[in-house]
Amino acid sequence: MRCSILSDFAGEPLAGTAATATAWLCLEQSGPWGRDALTESHLDPELGAELQRRADGTGVRILLIRRPGRHADDHVPARRRLYLASTKPGGSWLEQAELAAPEEALELDFEALGAGRSTAFGTPVTDPLLLICTNSKRDVCCALYGRPIATALNLWECTHTGGHRFAPTGVLLPTGHLYGRIDHQLAQRVVTEGIVADRCRGRSCFTPRGQVAEVAVRQQIGETRDVLTVVSEDADSATVQHTDGREWRVALTEQPVPPRPASCGKSPDIAIALVATAIDELVKVCR
Repeated sequence: MRCSILSDFAGEPLAGTAATATAWLCLEQSGPWGRDALTESHLDPELGAELQRRADGTGVRILLIRRPGRHADDHVPARRRLYLASTKPGGSWLEQAELAAPEEALELDFEALGAGRSTAFGTPVTDPLLLICTNSKRDVCCALYGRPIATALNLWECTHTGGHRFAPTGVLLPTGHLYGRIDHQLAQRVVTEGIVADRCRGRSCFTPRGQVAEVAVRQQIGETRDVLTVVSEDADSATVQHTDGREWRVALTEQPVPPRPASCGKSPDIAIALVATAIDELVKVCR
């Protein structure tokens, strides 16, 4: 059976499994994608390797994207879309640009992007962007279950976002919230309602502990806006703060996950998940 089905059967928690990134760079590239898409696609592999080298250590994660439908690449020069997103809590932003050639992406200031500073590389985008992973060479579950959703809702397809055992997976920009076990209804909700807690794997700018805590608070208070941040963590808890001043301490504990394969073709193994066990709103004392 597929790894995503077995993970679902095992009841593996989603929160705390999001990829880590403070910013995202999404470059349009038609045609097939290999397992390591930046160097195994119709993008010049030397260019892909150089983009990855420049992103390393900056907090920027690079995805290739394409429109749903026929994925042929006729190797005819054409303008392509570039999206840049900063996931900074309370200050996230999304920009887009049209490139005449993919090499233009090398002009980007990766350090500035990773730090949340606008690079003036593109124009602001106000609507959220949901990308759906369909990178079948990384794991067939992603294409098998992700592509129908991207096609039906006309969403951008993207390369590996991590956690293909949770396929269909996707990332919401600019906030960097990742989702798993997406269906058509959830995808539509995320696009129209904002940051829903249902099946959210966490926000990429937070640690796994912070991801679990933020999702737990978001679930409890029904918050869908970019108004929560993680202000502190320790071994067994994390504190989440709202922009209105409210704070919650979320107790966390480790929980074993029944054996399941991390990817299709791998042997089942036991994992440890972080789960929220209690959420206490902190009362501030007025002096």
